[in-house]
Amino acid sequence: MAEVEVRRREACKVAYIQHIGDYDTIPFDVYLSELHAWVGKAKVMPGALPLALFYDSPQVTPPGRRRVEIAITFEGQAKPEGRIRIRELPAMEVAVIRHGGPSAEYPATYRKLTEWIASNGYEWDGPAIEVYTRQPRVVARKTVIHAVVQAPVRKKLGTLAN
Repeated sequence: MAEVEVRRREACKVAYIQHIGDYDTIPFDVYLSELHAWVGKAKVMPGALPLALFYDSPQVTPPGRRRVEIAITFEGQAKPEGRIRIRELPAMEVAVIRHGGPSAEYPATYRKLTEWIASNGYEWDGPAIEVYTRQPRVVARKTVIHAVVQAPVRKKLGTLAN
């Protein structure tokens, strides 16, 4: 895959738990365990890869007010339960970049993605979506994360589509 490319993301149903707080303290394992337990009770077919939708920029929003949804896609009919909510993510165009490394390198990944978007006639059009392709692991006391980072985009007004 090229460093950044634009792809079409298909619509999908997601079950999610909203977290408000510092992005560094998200209890992913707790939320994913709850979501997978819900899948069993709801008798739906889960998607293969968990994801998260990040609504706030760490450069703008204070740590205690940052919003994120930890989610799984699913097929079937189900109802929300407890803090688990359900909604449809619409189809969208996304600029995509891969991140495979220490979590401390996320700012550089997002910087590359944001610079590419601006220099190619696009603008952000929604929250960042991270699709996790592997279980995080700790290597030399650093958390290593493998994710496909997706930025919903639209062409800037006055910019011709490719």
